[in-house]
Order: sequence, then C-alpha cells, then structure tokens
Amino acid sequence: MRVAVDISLYPLDADFIPPIKSVIARLKQYAGIEVRTNAMSTQLFGEYNDVMRALHTEIGTTFEQEAKAVFTIRILNNPLTHDE
Repeated sequence: MRVAVDISLYPLDADFIPPIKSVIARLKQYAGIEVRTNAMSTQLFGEYNDVMRALHTEIGTTFEQEAKAVFTIRILNNPLTHDE
C-alpha cells in the first residue's frame, strides 16, 4: 500500500536549520521513497513499510542527536498520483 507522509521537524534550539537539513538529506538516501520539500514541511511518498522503516530510523537518530525536538507527522493512505 502506498502512502504520503507530511512531516515537519522543530528542533528546540536557536540553531534549528542544520538538524532539519540533516534529516532531509538522510531521508533522500532511501531507495523507493520520493522526498519533496517546501518551506513548511517535507513530503515522503512510497510503500508504507519502506516509509515507516525510514521514519523510525531517522526520527530515532534525530532524537539521539538533538537535546529537544518535535516532529509533526500526517499520513495518508492511497495518495493520488500525478496522473489522477
């Protein structure tokens, strides 16, 4: 099953840009997951298990690296494709 995920990271630190760029760069390394970014969030598209596995790993990594951080996540199953 394909999903679309809208995710935002809010590092609770004055220097908040580097952790955001880091998590986006790490997510872009996963095969089979399409990553799109804009000023407010990052969107991931792919198979449910692949996307969830990547999120599990990268959220954990971010929480280990950052003293305090907040993720907001919305997940949609069966997203529309560009053709629909």
